[in-house]
Amino acid sequence: MDIPRRRPAARAHLSATTEDAPVRAILGPTNTGKTHLALERMLAHTSGVMGFPLRLLARENYERMVKLKGVRSVALITGEEKIIPPGARWFSCTVEAMPMDRRVDFVAVDEIQLCADPERGHVFTDRLLNARGEAETLFLGAETIAPVLRTLIRGIEIETRPRLSNLVHTGFTRLSRLPPRTAIVAFSAGDVYAIAELIRRRRGGCAVVMGQLSPRTRNAQVALYQNREVDYLVATDAIGMGLNMDIHHVAFAGLSKFDGSRRRMLAAAEIAQIAGRAGRGTQDGTFGTTGDCPPLPENVVEAVETHQFEPLHHLYWRNSTLDYTSPTALHASLCQRVPAPGLWGAEPASDLLVLNALMRDPTIQSLSKGADRTRLLWEVCQIPDFRKLGEDSHIRQCAQIFVTLAQQGRLPSSWLEPRLLNLERTEGDIESLMHRLMGIRIWAYVANRADWVEDPDLWRVRTRTIEDTLSDILHERLAARFVDKRATSLARRLEEADSKPLLSAITRTGEVSVEGHAVGHMRGFAFIPDQEAARSDQPLLLRAARRAARSEIPRRVSQFLQAPDGSLRLDLETGTLFWEEDPIGRLVKSEELLQPGVHVTSAEFLDAAHRERIRLRLSAFVRQTIEHTLAPLFRAAEAVAHKPVLRGVLHGLLEQGGLMPLPPADYLSPQNVAVLRKAGITTGPTALFCASLLRPAAMRLRNLLLTLREDRPPLLLPRAGAVSFKTEQMPACSGQERLLLSRIGWVDAGPLWVRLDIAEDIRKSLGTLARSTPYPLPAGIASRLGASAADLPAVLKGLGIRFKPALPLEKAQFGPPIPVMLQPVRSAVSSRARSRHKKKPSITLPPPSGPFAALAVLQKRR
Repeated sequence: MDIPRRRPAARAHLSATTEDAPVRAILGPTNTGKTHLALERMLAHTSGVMGFPLRLLARENYERMVKLKGVRSVALITGEEKIIPPGARWFSCTVEAMPMDRRVDFVAVDEIQLCADPERGHVFTDRLLNARGEAETLFLGAETIAPVLRTLIRGIEIETRPRLSNLVHTGFTRLSRLPPRTAIVAFSAGDVYAIAELIRRRRGGCAVVMGQLSPRTRNAQVALYQNREVDYLVATDAIGMGLNMDIHHVAFAGLSKFDGSRRRMLAAAEIAQIAGRAGRGTQDGTFGTTGDCPPLPENVVEAVETHQFEPLHHLYWRNSTLDYTSPTALHASLCQRVPAPGLWGAEPASDLLVLNALMRDPTIQSLSKGADRTRLLWEVCQIPDFRKLGEDSHIRQCAQIFVTLAQQGRLPSSWLEPRLLNLERTEGDIESLMHRLMGIRIWAYVANRADWVEDPDLWRVRTRTIEDTLSDILHERLAARFVDKRATSLARRLEEADSKPLLSAITRTGEVSVEGHAVGHMRGFAFIPDQEAARSDQPLLLRAARRAARSEIPRRVSQFLQAPDGSLRLDLETGTLFWEEDPIGRLVKSEELLQPGVHVTSAEFLDAAHRERIRLRLSAFVRQTIEHTLAPLFRAAEAVAHKPVLRGVLHGLLEQGGLMPLPPADYLSPQNVAVLRKAGITTGPTALFCASLLRPAAMRLRNLLLTLREDRPPLLLPRAGAVSFKTEQMPACSGQERLLLSRIGWVDAGPLWVRLDIAEDIRKSLGTLARSTPYPLPAGIASRLGASAADLPAVLKGLGIRFKPALPLEKAQFGPPIPVMLQPVRSAVSSRARSRHKKKPSITLPPPSGPFAALAVLQKRR
């Protein structure tokens, strides 16, 4: 059915057409050259208007037209931006901003299939039915709208064009395996950021395109991609409308989107619109899925590849011939029933929802009387809600603007100034900047209404400057967060490495660079990728660095072999060996306590010969370290080397790390004890030890060697210089650990562990004082043991010292209290003497036998 076009006075020029003026439609999939053809046709006429679905596209084509016709002949009209030279003849506009009162020869509307869009479709349908050029009218879009066009537009000529290149489905591809020049499409800001961060880590960086970005920021991000500073683009479905980029593959990270009211699955035609960004001109493109996206159904794949989709059955319509007599009459005209089959009444858009709310406000009711005020009210209701903070917030803002305009005629500069102050701030994260950008776009829309603001030129410049500044900073923040230019450049050179060798080198400080980019550093003999520069594929970086590392290893090994001992270090806590603070080896268990083995840390560039030379050098350093730290023990062994009996004693002492139980009494004659004492070896009541080895450094080394022999980590020792520590400090100490503590040089004395030299000295000195008779406990013993007065009795008992506790005086007694009395040590001789006074029991002795009986016979023969 042909719909008669209404021709109200305000729309007379663009709507009034010559009956013979052709109305044509150029339909087909993406990459058919439709937009290019329309621009050529428009510029061939003396005047023309072309409507685009996005401000970004209107700006892009405006700049193309300026290059061809000059800045004085071309105009740009969008909600937020108006550039209209006095002599302008060709207009690039958003569809909503097309000047319907201007007489022109040519009119075109791009993406006309958006007539079926629930939110904006009624605007496109109005242009389809009412916008005409005096010489030619052209509609561009998908072939799905063809049946409805034939029904609604009498005599329309429809031309279909094939895609210039093929579009092929490649199935699922992991994010880490996506080829260069890929656009990854997600449907929420959170998903876009997460994918962009992953691409940055794996491939060096990406550009980001979302509908929330300003055109200037989107253009900058697109330029980042087009200039090959990055090879990946992460975007929402905002790229589906007319953005012509060098995309080879489109990967869907999801197949559902939130359309403003609910979350729904994408239609096959929508998938095709986005996938069609791949392959431009005659270059074929591919599409598929990635991430957590489910596979595309086979019927959808076939439809996208063959460009065969279910045709549209209806378009959304809303009356555009409005009655401004009153807000009620306006509302009634907006809600007028559709005039013909094939048209559906549009869902209440943002402007109608705002009108509904404001009509109920008593203040606005009183201010909106008459046609002029009603028209003003409707124009205010059409301010776009860029912020998307919620319907109530936008309604309140529109109400404030209308009330001010109605009461004062204009928005005063003093009223606008405070509303822009907060939006000028440039600090904050990406989300904060995007929020301010959407806020300033509202005021840019307002400022472009010259009849609304005081000093419109000033506020147009002011809002444009703020938007440009925020856009540039947002672009910088996006690039800083999601682009590593060094890694991106390096990844590109690595891809070309098969045809051209990479330049790689290692500096004297060990920094590894490939193609002039620092990619890591040598740590010892291992290559460690840099955390920032190695965000691209790490195996490729290792492959690039391997050539430089291989040539460096011989020099580095030679440098190590000639390095002074001062550049080497043994960590006594872990057994790790360091060269210039880089770990290159560790101690391992061996048969000899004082000659541990050395394991060279694995490094991919070391061969067996290099590894053995490093091991021998480290072994020599470990041997020198042990001999230096335990020097008193080795000097003692040399001092008694001429005495066979003592040489055997020191050999045992060396095998046990400088501490052992007392040997048989035959070995410890007074002369031998004197020789040992002169050599630095202490003979205590219970143990033979080298007291110098109980110093902090020597004790830590012995701790490491002894625990290494037991295949366990070193024990946690008390602070350096401590003479004791509380047993409760090691509540989970096992029997094996207690034995190791004893071998290291600590004596279990009940509530305390006492250092061996202190314990043996206390035992010896107190035993001497109470050799035959009880003796008062000397003062200062608790201090020497590091014990409290309360713990002292238990510590003495733990050391095996006999004493009689102090007794308090009775009431009738006077004088100093009876002190703690040391008791004489019971000897074997006194025990035998006491036993003589007892009656010997009658026992039958067994016949002499065994080694001791034979020894007795030999002694008698002597």
